[in-house]
Amino acid sequence: MGEILKAAGCDFTNVVKTTVLLADINDFNTVNEIYKQYFKSNFPARAAYQVAALPRGGRVEIEAIAIQGPLTTASL
Repeated sequence: MGEILKAAGCDFTNVVKTTVLLADINDFNTVNEIYKQYFKSNFPARAAYQVAALPRGGRVEIEAIAIQGPLTTASL
């Protein structure tokens, strides 16, 4: 994911939403510890689900949405 973000001129701070798919929900705490190594503050919105299976025997899949450019605070 880091290389894809870099190719787009972004980094992990540009990520605003992730979806985490787990083959085994018991891996959730381990994934959280690794996740915190990449997302250090202002964590993106996240959804996490256990799925029946992931392609090629994978245990974790993470989809991310990133925004290019500065993030701003919306006002009403």
